[in-house]
Amino acid sequence: MTQHHTLTACDLTVSYGGDEILSGLEYAVEPGKMSAIIGANGCGKSTLLRTLSRVLTPSNGQVLLDGALLHRSPAKAVARIVGLLPQSPLVPEGVSVGDLVRRGRHPHLGFTRRWGAGDEAAVREALALTGMGEFASRSVDELSGGQRQRAWIAMALAQDPSILLLDEPTTYLDIAHQIEVLDLLTDINRARGTTVVMVLHDLNLAARYAERLVAVVGGRIHSVGEPRDVVTRDYVREVIGLRAEIITDPVSGSPIVVPVGRHHA
Repeated sequence: MTQHHTLTACDLTVSYGGDEILSGLEYAVEPGKMSAIIGANGCGKSTLLRTLSRVLTPSNGQVLLDGALLHRSPAKAVARIVGLLPQSPLVPEGVSVGDLVRRGRHPHLGFTRRWGAGDEAAVREALALTGMGEFASRSVDELSGGQRQRAWIAMALAQDPSILLLDEPTTYLDIAHQIEVLDLLTDINRARGTTVVMVLHDLNLAARYAERLVAVVGGRIHSVGEPRDVVTRDYVREVIGLRAEIITDPVSGSPIVVPVGRHHA
């Protein structure tokens, strides 16, 4: 099982061009849990995730990894603990799945640490866990959307992070591939104990797959808790701006948001 680490945002403020996107935000990632960050467009979900991954630097406040300042820690040391799958990752043309996944081992290599049997084993395990072993020699460009997303997740797994951050991992996928990716992330969380934090737009999928929901409103944390405590009629109306009824998912028991349009009120 993966060793758990702590990742905490303290009084976090992040600005773009003078505009504050996050303002005084406080959030502690819950080790070993599957968490989903939810909220309306432009509320700061992706900005929070990218700041937690060290891609963005806060203008005020700090992010602590095991009590140490994340943004002052060596990049490779952070990457051995925290993995990030961005929303639209880019890969050089013609790169094979196997080569892409091998890139996940980069944080573990250096002048005194060369590629070894352990690295090869990590790559094989990542390909096997994601069902991508048979595609190892295929070009990433040739894959379907769902297969490509699994290849990127395999690269993140080869990195062997304790904390895996994913920015909208189901975007541009049809519903079957969305479920496939979320099932895979659940398998990884349960088998490895990997802490998973993902930004999701679909409230119903977030409520079904995440143990904890992190609702962001106006650059601050609105609420954190189990789906049934966060996804309420008031939350959907006040935060998402949508009239809706909340019913129980007959499969998982989680809440389901049923929109009420003007013509069905």
